[in-house]
Amino acid sequence: MTTDHQDTDTTILDTDVLVVGAGPAGLMLATELRLGGAEVVVVDQRPGPTTESRASTLHARTMEILDSRGLLDELGTPPCEPRGHFGGVPLDLTLPSSHPGQWKVAQTRTEELLQRRAAELGADLRRRHQLLSLEAKSEGAGVEAEAIGPYGPVRIRARYLVGCDGEDSTVRRLVRAPFPGRDAARELLRADVSGVEVADRRFQRLEHGLAIAATREGVTRVMVHEFGRPAAERGGAEPDFAEVTDVWKRVTGEDISQGTPLWVNAFGDANRQLAHYRHGSVLFAGDAAHRQMPSGGQALNLGVQDAFNLGWKLAAVVRGSAGEDLLDTYHSERHTVGRQVLANIRAQVELLLGGPEVEPARALLTELLALDGVRQHLAGMISGLGIRYDVEGPEIHRDAHPLLGRRLPDAWLEPAERGARRRTTELLRTGRGLLLSLDGDGAPALRATAAPWSDRVAFVADRPAAGGPLPAGQPLLVRPDGYVAWAGSGPAGLARALTRWFGTLAADD
Repeated sequence: MTTDHQDTDTTILDTDVLVVGAGPAGLMLATELRLGGAEVVVVDQRPGPTTESRASTLHARTMEILDSRGLLDELGTPPCEPRGHFGGVPLDLTLPSSHPGQWKVAQTRTEELLQRRAAELGADLRRRHQLLSLEAKSEGAGVEAEAIGPYGPVRIRARYLVGCDGEDSTVRRLVRAPFPGRDAARELLRADVSGVEVADRRFQRLEHGLAIAATREGVTRVMVHEFGRPAAERGGAEPDFAEVTDVWKRVTGEDISQGTPLWVNAFGDANRQLAHYRHGSVLFAGDAAHRQMPSGGQALNLGVQDAFNLGWKLAAVVRGSAGEDLLDTYHSERHTVGRQVLANIRAQVELLLGGPEVEPARALLTELLALDGVRQHLAGMISGLGIRYDVEGPEIHRDAHPLLGRRLPDAWLEPAERGARRRTTELLRTGRGLLLSLDGDGAPALRATAAPWSDRVAFVADRPAAGGPLPAGQPLLVRPDGYVAWAGSGPAGLARALTRWFGTLAADD
């Protein structure tokens, strides 16, 4: 339980997990930790959710995640665009999903939604708190951090600390975590401007550069890159609007200087990833773990999915129902995904910001995207729907069940007894694991095998609805994050999977 008391002029907090950063990744992590029964304190320098017009795209997998926690009703029905891009080349993102395509949700709205849920679940969120120092104790002894808040110094003692504090992470700097990769060599200038009239442009490549423009509700977002122009040394400062207007005019020939800038920034093509997402009792998620150009709206989604993978695992370790080795699977799974995303972003940067020399590659990609296998592969990568974790060991065998390691599809289940049909997504809302017998007769051998884990895995005997994505009679074990950890290989295989993903304590009692 989180405790709060005074020691002279210093506030002392004791908690299970300290999360540094209340952006989308940090808030998603806080909700998952609380859902899993862990006490959590979140500190952030900002007074509230971002007011800047940053990330505005939620991809299909992130929408599925929000649905699996019952958050979409509050979000409503945001605009959906089935078409995305790969390096500026149009790409149809529609794949089998309850929420195909990309959904336009302002980052402010996403943060407000997650903050409200975290508070409802009992997370202790402390705004206007700046992290000053941290000390990672010896193995298993936790972390002690110092912060300064609006009412003075705060000392926080936690079993674990998770850095979700963005690409310029203070936690990463204090831990001195190796962050290999490359700095920005090129950049896009971006501004939200009112009072201008320019034609919408979707990745328009002109003689001297790349221009993008879109107007919504009287505000025009412009983005521009001048071919051959290197990234500026800005020292953390944002560009002046005059710089944006100058480059825009050189690239497009248009004058937008009469407009009123609402927000101006620049983002470069830096590409870095932590060597390790875990450093003993300190872990990282979101942009603190990887830095990339936000091409295709992948950055925010990647961070939220990091947190969704980590939250239930860290809560289980804190509760004592799983061993430390469960945290190692967070690094192995999400570092692999992050590496793949950063690689596709590097390729996209070359296609986006390269000059005339990249036109042959762009033409070839356009031809290849007419092949549905190519389109599905790239759409699965960008949307997050193509993720497959190695849940059984070093790799998934070719003859493995097609759902093993993949997300559980949204499907209707017919009740084994009287009752209404249920969606698999709704069954995940408690944050527990699921054992789906999918045969309707209760699968007594599987039920008996899973019984010692009944406090953390729900047994469901319902049958899949006809014509749906789930085959009847092939039982599945599903992790709290919705990924299939075992598929119908008998009670012995089920027991091994239960032990690996849900711990041994219940089985030993």
